[in-house]
Amino acid sequence: MPEMPEVETVRRTLIPLVKGKTIKKVTLWYPKIVATDHQQFIDELPGKKILDIDRYAKYLLIRLSDNLTIVSHLRMEGKYHLTTPDAPNDKHDHVQFEFTDGTALRYNDVRKFGRMQLILTGTERQTTGIGKLGYEPNSKEFTEAYFIAKLKRKHKNIKNTLLDQSIVAGLGNIYVDEVLWQSKIHPLSIASKIPEDKVKELHTKINHEISIAIKMRGTTVHTYLDANGNAGGFQKMLQVYGHVGEACPNCGNKFEKIKVNGRGTTFCPHCQVNYQ
Repeated sequence: MPEMPEVETVRRTLIPLVKGKTIKKVTLWYPKIVATDHQQFIDELPGKKILDIDRYAKYLLIRLSDNLTIVSHLRMEGKYHLTTPDAPNDKHDHVQFEFTDGTALRYNDVRKFGRMQLILTGTERQTTGIGKLGYEPNSKEFTEAYFIAKLKRKHKNIKNTLLDQSIVAGLGNIYVDEVLWQSKIHPLSIASKIPEDKVKELHTKINHEISIAIKMRGTTVHTYLDANGNAGGFQKMLQVYGHVGEACPNCGNKFEKIKVNGRGTTFCPHCQVNYQ
């Protein structure tokens, strides 16, 4: 699943492709991608201009004229690409936004898990899943004090705590494995039992990892591509994820892999302390 650095990269590559364009027509080849009223989506968007594209966590916020926003979640394999309205359809193209300049933006999704919602701008937290999310890494709200206080109230393992998005938003499986290894915290550690100094270290590692991943244009492990069809570069810097059975760079012991709430989790059994 594209995580925050990947979605941010999609946002940055989409803006120069579509900002300022006016929608002429919307086609839904697979209407279920749109979680709000399908006919309203088709009827209301023609004539609207794309003003900008924002992001919160893993959600794209396509800002339109007349105070409307398309909230887009890519889920597992959603992608956008610019083409022309008469270009041959890929079998996984599900939504097309045709523009008045003769170009078209298509949404492609092999698994059809992605979703779009048409909402009034500014109602994201009231009408979409964004309302359940915690703060983003590197935001002014994501302070050490906030992180410490939140973890003290969580009595489940730290891997699930970081993945559930309610404390810190935008982290997925890959980056959680990396930051826990960097902080030497076992993924099954109980969040509330982790010492404060280790929580501070984890906070620092989360901010740093996400910053670097964004600079490297995200991580391509399976199918992620940006809006220009380019892969990310951060996969070359992964030290834990995808390295099960290899030697830990810190201690030389072999990385092991377990399932945590159904998610494959790679860690070092020697370096990473299990706080219980």
